[in-house]
Amino acid sequence: MKIVLVIPVRFQSSRLPGKPLIDLMGKTMIQRTFGQCAKAFDRRDIFVATDDERIASHCREHGMNVIMTSASCLTGTDRVAEASRAVEADYYINVQGDEPVFNPKDISKILEILPKFPGEILNGYCPIKEEGLFLSRNIPKVAFGKDGQLLYMSRAPIPASGKVGLLNAWRQVCVYAFPKEVLLRFGGASAKTPLERIEDIEILRFLEMGVRVRMIELSTDSISVDEPQDVPKVLARLKQDPTRYE
Repeated sequence: MKIVLVIPVRFQSSRLPGKPLIDLMGKTMIQRTFGQCAKAFDRRDIFVATDDERIASHCREHGMNVIMTSASCLTGTDRVAEASRAVEADYYINVQGDEPVFNPKDISKILEILPKFPGEILNGYCPIKEEGLFLSRNIPKVAFGKDGQLLYMSRAPIPASGKVGLLNAWRQVCVYAFPKEVLLRFGGASAKTPLERIEDIEILRFLEMGVRVRMIELSTDSISVDEPQDVPKVLARLKQDPTRYE
């Protein structure tokens, strides 16, 4: 089974423009994300998918494979779908480009589990341990059944009692595994689906298409950089254990 890893990135982030090229202790965010992925995956099979020549040029200068995609991609997953037309594989691992302290063992776990569920979509999750994360609109919260199948995902604090306090909750970890056929179906959409648009969570498009998503528990190490306030959190992690992220 041929598997490649794609990191979708764009320059025009609404909350943090240019974030793939932000300097994080001597390396850009995309360098650090690519480097973490390369600890678990052959770098020859890792591709940065972008529509921005500034990002593409930077990646080429630092030995990262690049696939140029259109500026019309609705989401990062649409960008991965477009990249899948340029690079042939059976499965595409997707790691978001704003994950500079991503745990490589999470990729290894997805790769280990993948053969057990042929043809299925896999997505990561981990427990939420802080109420601030539970209440944050930047964090997609996950609800799933006993069989591990995704029931729903929301930026609202779910699951919640009438008091809306943190009881037992889980958040998405943005690593996915997509079989090519389903990925191309996703990328064939001309617009976001209703729930996807309301929640601004692209994985919901699969549920609205009638495609099941299996959730896999991963580590709590992920810090997704969504806005400027997230950068100090990443820098603190890097300073705490710099050798881990070399």
